Amino acid sequence: MISEGHRNNLETLKQVFANDDAALVQCTDKATGKPVVALCAVVFNEEAEEFEIVPFAKMFDSNPYEDLLPPGAEEEETPCH
Repeated sequence: MISEGHRNNLETLKQVFANDDAALVQCTDKATGKPVVALCAVVFNEEAEEFEIVPFAKMFDSNPYEDLLPPGAEEEETPCH
């Protein structure tokens, strides 16, 4: 089941893309210290008078078709396509 929070984030991302406010940003993973690319929204904080980067998702470093299975699939089945 997909959570309400994830559904809300998708709707926010739709607006971010419609406004051309999306960016890929190289961040640092806190747990590993390694670089990770994140899909982010770039928003202007009027109160602080500066732009903020709001991360929504990490990008895959490997082939996602090899890492994911479609809903209801068994592990031996074909990966997500």
